[in-house]
Amino acid sequence: MIQPGIFSGYFPYDLATAADKIRAHGFNTVQLDLHFKDMDLGRGQITVDKCEHIRNTFRDHNLPISCISGYTNIVHPDPEERRRRNDYLKEIIAHAQHLGSPYVISETGTFATDSDWVHHPHNKTDEGWDQCRAVIQELSQHAYDHGAVFLLETYVNNVVGSVEETLRMFSEVDHPGLGLLMDPTNYFEDHNIDQMDKTLNQVFDALSDKICIAHAKDVKRAGGDKSEKHSDIGDADAAESHTFRGVGEIELPAPGLGALNYDLYLRRLAKRHPNIPIIIEHLTEDDVPRAKAFLDGRLRANGV
Repeated sequence: MIQPGIFSGYFPYDLATAADKIRAHGFNTVQLDLHFKDMDLGRGQITVDKCEHIRNTFRDHNLPISCISGYTNIVHPDPEERRRRNDYLKEIIAHAQHLGSPYVISETGTFATDSDWVHHPHNKTDEGWDQCRAVIQELSQHAYDHGAVFLLETYVNNVVGSVEETLRMFSEVDHPGLGLLMDPTNYFEDHNIDQMDKTLNQVFDALSDKICIAHAKDVKRAGGDKSEKHSDIGDADAAESHTFRGVGEIELPAPGLGALNYDLYLRRLAKRHPNIPIIIEHLTEDDVPRAKAFLDGRLRANGV
């Protein structure tokens, strides 16, 4: 059966407390965020000993780590900032085997300077594509060299933002160090959100064989607020990837609070990946029980 999990970053505590709280909710896997109150895991601070301590702590709580967050803007338009970000991502990838999972995830980024999630015209140019492909090729090889797999997460406003672009990137970077993080909500825009089932089927018809890990959030029209939306998750040091809730026409709330056809999503996911981890996101800690109950209910109803 599909295994529900959650990002560890929604529990902003020391390592042991975070593991205690996640396990108390009944989860049996996590996507690991390298952020705990009692440990420095910033650039240059990741060590094998720290990784093994994290891995063993989650294992002792019956919470195996299924994947690792490496989110950053891999095509940041400032070359020095891009190098700094990708060097840290490579550091995470190089330590993945010591954390208990080969999978390290990031979206493909944008050439915008003021946000990692807004569209920029350069994203859709040949030059922008070539720059992004070169980074993904490098990350895939680096992952392969360290016994890991870099998971690309498609997002509509990034360089790789559609089914067609995802297929193209996998065709041009045909590498064992590259896989796909499946989050179907990231493929919806104003032009296709009212064609829910058609779009979901297109996504899975095209990409099912590339999926390694799945995410669980939701999608809906943003209404009158077209600004970039963020949520207060109760942690002043939280990564923006955890506070982000959508921009423009699309809002990305917690699972069960939008329009995603979860029954179709889970049936299509389970057809090729019956035991895959599905990681809950885009919520606050106090909403975890509701979100988990929703996801458990849909998994149970669909027999997956």
